[in-house]
Amino acid sequence: MAVSKSSVNSKPKVTFWEFFQSLGKTFMLPVALLSFCGIMLGIGSSLSSDNVIAELPWLGTPWIKSIFLWMTAIGDFAFGYLPVMFAIAIPLGLARDNKGVAAFSGFVGFVILNIAISFYLKQAGLLEIQDELLLKKQNIKFILGIQTIDTGILGSIMVGVIVYFLHEKFQKTKLPDAFSFFGGVRFVPIITLLTMSLIGLIIPFIWPFFAAGINGLGNLIQGAGIFAPLLFGAGERFLLPFGLHHILVTLIRLTEAGGTLEVCQNEVSGALLIFRAELNCPTVTDFSVSATRFLSQGKMPTFLGGLPGAALAMYHCAKPENRSKIKGLLISGVIACMVGGTTEPIEFLFLFVAPFLYAIHAILTGLGFMVMGLLDVTIGNTDGNLIDFVVLGVLQGTKTNWYLVPIVAGIWFVVYYGIFRFAITRFNIPTPGREKDDNMESESTTFTSNTNIGSSGYNSEGILAALGGKDNIVSLDNCITRLRLSVHDISLVDEKALKNFRALGVVKLNDHNLQVVIGTQVQSVKDELDALIK
Repeated sequence: MAVSKSSVNSKPKVTFWEFFQSLGKTFMLPVALLSFCGIMLGIGSSLSSDNVIAELPWLGTPWIKSIFLWMTAIGDFAFGYLPVMFAIAIPLGLARDNKGVAAFSGFVGFVILNIAISFYLKQAGLLEIQDELLLKKQNIKFILGIQTIDTGILGSIMVGVIVYFLHEKFQKTKLPDAFSFFGGVRFVPIITLLTMSLIGLIIPFIWPFFAAGINGLGNLIQGAGIFAPLLFGAGERFLLPFGLHHILVTLIRLTEAGGTLEVCQNEVSGALLIFRAELNCPTVTDFSVSATRFLSQGKMPTFLGGLPGAALAMYHCAKPENRSKIKGLLISGVIACMVGGTTEPIEFLFLFVAPFLYAIHAILTGLGFMVMGLLDVTIGNTDGNLIDFVVLGVLQGTKTNWYLVPIVAGIWFVVYYGIFRFAITRFNIPTPGREKDDNMESESTTFTSNTNIGSSGYNSEGILAALGGKDNIVSLDNCITRLRLSVHDISLVDEKALKNFRALGVVKLNDHNLQVVIGTQVQSVKDELDALIK
């Protein structure tokens, strides 16, 4: 079926819901770096600490200790420059065209905002104050060498979103011939500079209200007491299928909503930033449970025990003749979950066929967060995988109570296995290997060939055809495991064909937007699709 010219030339409007999905996806670029830097910081700080050196004196050898101190310094980078990275990553991720210009404008916007704020503070005489306590109360700090109001992650998100809208509106601006040099994409950083310089003069008046709102959210969450981690963990899983979980995670881990604590005479906000500050503070002997209860430790019962148990249940419930066919799929999903902290390859095997099982899974994940907090386990970072367990749990010593994790994970393994095996057999849920016709092909024979396998291990030509061809694609992007697409005509998308080409699931959001769940090789598939489209 051909796509009409009029439909090709018109871009589907982005809804409010879709915008927030895309916004959450942009957080993953700085957060992925943050996670890796957290691992480096954990290794470096633990193996260069005096307590560890006292037990293992050879670690005190100058050149060996220097290596770990170097790792600590490098690992601290992402935490120190996190706001500017968000300001760059958001317009970079949201922009459909000229992404480099959008990213450059994000940096310009962030710096200009703080320069304008600093200008106002200087004119108001606030920078002449020598009282450290008063400056702290006004939240005045040095950012990129500029003495300004620290608006944190929320401020950088605001910059990124504003720059994105400016980029979309002005990247094709045509100016009179005398000024044509400044037109087109060159106009984007110019209009960004002018806009953010004006907003920077307003921020000192309105920011206290934003800060009060975030603090109110934090007080609401903290007011839930021991149930706060349960609400957070379950909420994250419930939001994951819609791609909105990154927003909740960012608020709790990187803003005042996740709590505020004084560490090494510095006031730090956000659960992850508090843990990082304590990890890097030589006077801290024990990590704060109030912060770590929202971090890696809460995921570990489900990631290291529960989901592997669910995978084993799905294997045992498959038809005997199909078990060899699905073994590789399940094993790769378990490895991605336990080692990489990526759960979608397993979750999407039962999300679409048994949503009630996914609801149980979300609640059990939240219970895992709560139990780890009640047991005073204090393992930080973001991924909840074996790497976090070893580096930020075992290597930090018994003060983290890491030895409780395998016990709870073992219990979760048994619980998940029992629930999933009972539910699958009792309600005849068509999990992998139990379908009525595992070899069922798409009604469209155009897509049934699986011979053109690319370096990604997927037939990207077939996937593109199943999406309605390149003329049907408006925009294409990806997150950790999913292709995110806007199309002209969603009726051209062949869901059966996509599943024949090993897609784990298809989420149709509306008449123009969908997500195709691929798995951990999604970036390679997206790159191959980009090449085919171009």
